[in-house]
Amino acid sequence: MVPMLVAAAATCTVTDIGCIPNDPVQLASKLYAIGLGLIGGVAMLFIIYGGYTILTSQGDFAQLEKGKSYIYYAIAGLLLAIFGFVFVQVVAVNILHIPGFQ
Repeated sequence: MVPMLVAAAATCTVTDIGCIPNDPVQLASKLYAIGLGLIGGVAMLFIIYGGYTILTSQGDFAQLEKGKSYIYYAIAGLLLAIFGFVFVQVVAVNILHIPGFQ
């Protein structure tokens, strides 16, 4: 177990919350993955809240539209975040061949 920690210490800083990469590209990649996870969680909460608003609207058109807009904008934000990640991967890896992004 000790040799694994020594090998990990060369590429990252071991902390209580996990291994933080020393390489800026790997750090940005890890932070972006965490951000996408947070965005996905928030989008899921807004989709649930929008569905709850629709279910409890009791025929009120304003509440129905409010719930639909919550769901629509949550999905739109999630898609923008995912396509932003895909765009960076395509441009950085496939087109510009930036080292460290592969």
